[in-house]
Formats: sequence, C-alpha cells, structure tokens
Amino acid sequence: MRNINNLAVLLLAFFLFSSIAVNAQKTVYDFIVNDISGKKVSLSDYKGKTLLIVNVASKCGLTPQYEDLQALYEKYSEKGLVVLGFPANNFMGQEPGSNSEINTFCKEQYKVSFPMFSKISVQGDNIHPLYKYLTSKKENGHSEIHVKWNFQKFLIGPDGKLVDVILPRERVKDADVEKRIVKFLK
Repeated sequence: MRNINNLAVLLLAFFLFSSIAVNAQKTVYDFIVNDISGKKVSLSDYKGKTLLIVNVASKCGLTPQYEDLQALYEKYSEKGLVVLGFPANNFMGQEPGSNSEINTFCKEQYKVSFPMFSKISVQGDNIHPLYKYLTSKKENGHSEIHVKWNFQKFLIGPDGKLVDVILPRERVKDADVEKRIVKFLK
C-alpha cells in the first residue's frame, strides 16, 4: 500500500510540474486567429520573426499611426519585423466598421500592406485569448498590463514571447521606440 501511495504522489508531482512547464512555455505561436477576410492563420507561421501586435481603430485621434506602422514595416520587414494589426471597437466605438470596411479603409487611406486580422475584443469579458495572453503576466511571463487605448503595441521577440509593451501615444517613428524594436531584429 505504501508503494502505491508513493507512486500516486510521484505521478501527481509529475503532472503538476509538467503542467507548470507547459504554461511557462506558452508563446504567441500557440494562437490561431482569423485574418481580415476570415481565413484562419496560425501565428506559428511567424516563428523566428519579431512581431509588433497592435490593436487598431479607424476613427481615433491616433489613427494616423497607421502611417508610422506601415513605414516601420516597410523599413524592417526584410530584417524580420512583421506588424500585425488587430482592429478593436473597445474604446468609444472608434472601430465600428465591418472587416471588409476596415480593410478597404486601411488600404485606401494608409496603403497598409502588413497583415490585418478580423476585429476582436482586446479587453473585458469578451477579450480574445491572444490579448488575454498578452495582458496577463501569469500567461505571458513578462507584464501584467491592460490595453489602455487604441494603438497599444506588444513587441514579441523571435522566440514568440512578449518582450516589451509600447503604449498607445508612443509612436514607432520616435527614435527611442524604434530602438526598442530594432534590438530584436536579425
């Protein structure tokens, strides 16, 4: 009986530590999202790249940041940077359009060529699992932070882990912000 109890304790410890190890290794590559046209995309398609994940909106005072994001993407895409845009209508209804309307707006107004994804929620009860990961230190191992507004940026290193959070009013064209991003490129 004692051997059975010892075995049970060992098995329980193994499963507990295995579970902890799996959670600690979670990355953005574990998520599947829908692109702006509704097609499923595994973020593991971006393995080895530096990602800048941004919640975007078309009717916000910060919307001109699309121009900065596009310029950054063009400047560093060959060095491994990918900007990923996630429209969200969480802040004062500033992204009311459909995915099709958002896509048209981005292409016509800002010539956006970086990947855009279907509209999601970045906070609250309906928070998308990707954003739950990005905002929870328990999940991402880096930061506990709420999305404060449109155009908050999450910098993901080539290993798929969160390495920095760039606040909404911080612009990627600012030298200090660009420097924070570039240090993770190839």
